[in-house]
Amino acid sequence: MPETVPVILVVDDREENRYISSRILRNAGYSVEEAADGREALAGVLHDPALVILDVRLPDVIGYEVCRRIKENPRTANIPVLQVSAAFTSSESRVQALDSGADAYLTQPLEPTVLLATVRALLRLREAEALSRLSAKQWQATFDALTEGIALMDSQWCVVRCNRAMTQLLGKTYGEIERQDARDLLRRELNLELPNTGLCAFAHDTQRGRRWFSVRADSIRDGEIIRGGILIVTEITDRRLGEEALRVTERLAATGRLANSIAHEINNPLEAITNLLYLLKKSNHDGERAGYIRMASKELERVSRITRQTLAFNRDSNQPVEIELPELLDGVVTLYTPQFNEKSLRVVRKYNSPSSVSGFPGELRQVFSNVLRNAMEALPAEGGSIILYVHPSVDWKDLSRTGVRVSIIDSGTGMIPEIRRNIFEPFFTTKELKGSGLGLWLSAGIISKHQGRITVRSSVTPGRSGTCFSIFLPTGQKGTVSRASHERNEVA
Repeated sequence: MPETVPVILVVDDREENRYISSRILRNAGYSVEEAADGREALAGVLHDPALVILDVRLPDVIGYEVCRRIKENPRTANIPVLQVSAAFTSSESRVQALDSGADAYLTQPLEPTVLLATVRALLRLREAEALSRLSAKQWQATFDALTEGIALMDSQWCVVRCNRAMTQLLGKTYGEIERQDARDLLRRELNLELPNTGLCAFAHDTQRGRRWFSVRADSIRDGEIIRGGILIVTEITDRRLGEEALRVTERLAATGRLANSIAHEINNPLEAITNLLYLLKKSNHDGERAGYIRMASKELERVSRITRQTLAFNRDSNQPVEIELPELLDGVVTLYTPQFNEKSLRVVRKYNSPSSVSGFPGELRQVFSNVLRNAMEALPAEGGSIILYVHPSVDWKDLSRTGVRVSIIDSGTGMIPEIRRNIFEPFFTTKELKGSGLGLWLSAGIISKHQGRITVRSSVTPGRSGTCFSIFLPTGQKGTVSRASHERNEVA
């Protein structure tokens, strides 16, 4: 496509001046149009010339006024104006011309080299401004096309600009968002309280009615100086509902996997009760009857305990409660007792006190059940051991946070690094059609919800193979770690 020749409008009431300027410009490769007065100049700029060379002294309208009108008209405001004059040569005239909107000022007679250099500079400036406006429009179009709500802030949390998605997410107009303190806006619209501090990075999920939002912010720095910040708001309601559905599904699936064991575990005491009732009918001796009744009561208590633990697996509180982790772990182990016995697994429990945390017991049961089941499945068909270790600890990534650490260690085959790196990803499984790939992903989410951390170490070295899942749960209490402990070694 051939390059367009720039058109320059030369405005001068003297024909000889127009002729000289036009000849210089045409010889330099420019196209030239001419005007003899202010009226013709204002009509000529409507054809969008690349540049206007405007004399100050015109017969009808002074050049300063013509320049002012060109710059006030949105249609012509971006056209650069070079004012020239042979009569108005003082500094005050130059200042008046520039204040009227002129982009440059030269005195006549015009030196050809100076004129062409000035023209080229002004045309480069116009081209740069055109590119800048195009980039700004492209940026704004991209900004508004994003589905995440985005707001740019100054260093004092004041919203400078926001995109269309932000107005839609908050149900506000641009005017109701821009120039507002972002902290006040988040508190009013999303029930999110932020500390009244300097602009800093943060990430929070918050609920407003039945909708969930992810809110993130970060500072924009120039070296060590904070120049502003960016605020991002994303609606995550569908994701939250999907994750909750997955949690419920996985919990029900875990209960289903335990159903056979539970039925077997309950069947044994029921069978014993049936036999004891038969003996009770046949017996005529009061001492024997009392013994049979005690034995039947013991078996019924066993059934009741198993039933309570099974119901607790799917039942949870609405608010965090104080949880004794050894008691909770014992309940999970009980549910898996038939499988442990079937594989002749040795379960070692090492519980150091204090070992209580605040949380949701049903969710933590699900976590420990997932990890215990994986440990059991990693062990050979017969033999092997699982160690449950509960003890006071600190967050290894933040030593100021105290809490309780639960370690579940198996002597199984271990995991190669490629598997270990992906085990907390959703739908990642090494069990093919036998696993959903959601257990550890949901477990990691539950531990994160409890402000804790879950990590894994594993070895495939022959003779030293095995895996250790380490779960840290905070208590928020600082103090001396107690050495009081009790240890139980047993075959489940």
